[in-house]
Amino acid sequence: MTQLAARSVRQRPGRFLGTLLAAFLGAAISMAFNSMHDTAAADGIDDTSAETLSLSGAVVGGYGTLLVFFAIASTLTVNVRQREAEITLLRQTGATPAQVKRMITGEALLVALLGTVLAVAPAMLGGRLLLDMFQETDQVAPGVAYAFGPIALSAGFGVTLLASVGAAFLAVRRAARAAAGGRAPRAGLRTVGGVLALLGGVGGVSATWAMDPAEPSLMAAPAYGAIMLSVGFAALSSGLLRTLLRWFGRPIAALTGAGGYLAVHNTRQRAASLAGVLMTLVLFTGITIATVCIQVIESDALEAAGITRTAEDRNLETLNLVVVGIIAAFCCVMLVNSLYAATSYRRQEFGRQRLAGATPRQVLTMVATESALLALIGLFFGTVAGFAGAFAFSRVRAEATMPGEAVLIWLGTAAVAVAVTLLTSLLTARRALRTPAIQAVAVVA
Repeated sequence: MTQLAARSVRQRPGRFLGTLLAAFLGAAISMAFNSMHDTAAADGIDDTSAETLSLSGAVVGGYGTLLVFFAIASTLTVNVRQREAEITLLRQTGATPAQVKRMITGEALLVALLGTVLAVAPAMLGGRLLLDMFQETDQVAPGVAYAFGPIALSAGFGVTLLASVGAAFLAVRRAARAAAGGRAPRAGLRTVGGVLALLGGVGGVSATWAMDPAEPSLMAAPAYGAIMLSVGFAALSSGLLRTLLRWFGRPIAALTGAGGYLAVHNTRQRAASLAGVLMTLVLFTGITIATVCIQVIESDALEAAGITRTAEDRNLETLNLVVVGIIAAFCCVMLVNSLYAATSYRRQEFGRQRLAGATPRQVLTMVATESALLALIGLFFGTVAGFAGAFAFSRVRAEATMPGEAVLIWLGTAAVAVAVTLLTSLLTARRALRTPAIQAVAVVA
């Protein structure tokens, strides 16, 4: 099965571009920031510079691990679901479920290894630019030399390869069992994990109220709470999507006509496969809103009190902005990748709908309505998670509700999420509709 995995990757490289991109970006981010640990461990580094470098590596390294797993899991899940016919054929020709798992896990491992190797050079460049930024803002001494060593390499390869293997194993379990004609595994583990994450998020947000407003670590509790709430909503996304469609499906179908009816029906049926897209939207929205709002509230509080910012304050601000930028870029790329894979795979479905009488305009309306539903639901739960942490921090730190900038932050985040979701889905659907319906139905995915 290892040789079969290698041949599969070599013969059909286009199928694995999404996983390769996720592994490449994840490894580059992880190695770039963990190289700050290598730099801080060098001889002759002053304590302030070493603390700044170590903090940046630790904070973004933790975010990076979470993002890499979610990104690779979403792309691999789409990839495996698109290969159900192939998996069924392998099972019918004598392959055991364990052999199928080894093949797909081996494919993921090979692609992740290639992505990590390709990410080494960009990670070195990114780490050097990051160090220059810290030095330009006087957070790190000018004489500190950049180092890219074993900590960065071990973190990049370790996190990416483990995330790929784990995500592939989880993705293939359901497909292999379905291909064998058995019952799909229940989502009990994901539900339990989502509930625990929500409880952890509520605990983090609630802990903010018990802290001293002048406590230096005050920002940590609401930020952690917002992140855990985002993770919890993301893990429960498929169930939440079905519930909301059960409540609002008929009004949406009545307002949008035949295309909207198809959209509601398809979204309800494909809730599990759309969970990866919804996860990315919720994480992007929740983490971005919480981090930026909390940083704005902290900056306004320092300015109102007439306090000069210390090196630690500047370090936290820089870290928050860098984290938000990385999360935004990473999640947008993964959102585009997941939507492109999920929509392009539906070429046969679009062909069958057109042969049954649907016009191309109705198909595009269906895709637009589905994308709008996903964007709105992702925005809603991400907004709840993000503003929960920001509101608690604002009440404790500044004894105010929310800053006026919060509306602009939300509008900017919402505009990016909606634009990326709609544009990617519609452009991919338009490309798929260029194929005549007869030929589209005959295409083997």
